[in-house]
This record gives sequence, structure tokens and C-alpha cells, in this order.
Amino acid sequence: MQIKPVSDLRNYKSVLDDVSVGNPVYLTKNGYGKYVVYDIEEAEEIERLRAMSQLLFELQKGRESGEKEGYLTLEEAKERFGLK
Repeated sequence: MQIKPVSDLRNYKSVLDDVSVGNPVYLTKNGYGKYVVYDIEEAEEIERLRAMSQLLFELQKGRESGEKEGYLTLEEAKERFGLK
């Protein structure tokens, strides 16, 4: 992990040269963290993990709803979603 002031972007090539998988560069503005520059592979992995987390959250909500309100049979689900 590297921390650099955003003003270092004037020479962006040197900033980008420091970025690699597992080694993002954190940019500060007025002494506070403001931006992160990731390698594209790492950014894609972060997006996959975010999507997986959201899916697991929605599945958990569905499970809790089923336990509280009861589950639908396959036929009831097909009817509810117009799949008959």
C-alpha cells in the first residue's frame, strides 16, 4: 500500500507504476484520504465480491421471509411469477 498526495498525479506515470495487484495507491487531498487507484484485476475482484455479498444478503432476506411467512410451493411460485 502506498499513500501519496493527489498532487503527485501531475506525474501520473510514476503513480501508476506503483500500482499492482494487492498494492493500490491511496491518494490524499489536504492530508485526508480521497481516492484509491487499483489494478483493474483487483477492481474486478472487488466488484465480484460486492455482487456476491449483495446476493447472499438477498438470499438471507428470502430465507428469513420464508421462515416467517411460509414458503411457496413450486406451483405457487410459478403462478406468482406468471410462469405457468
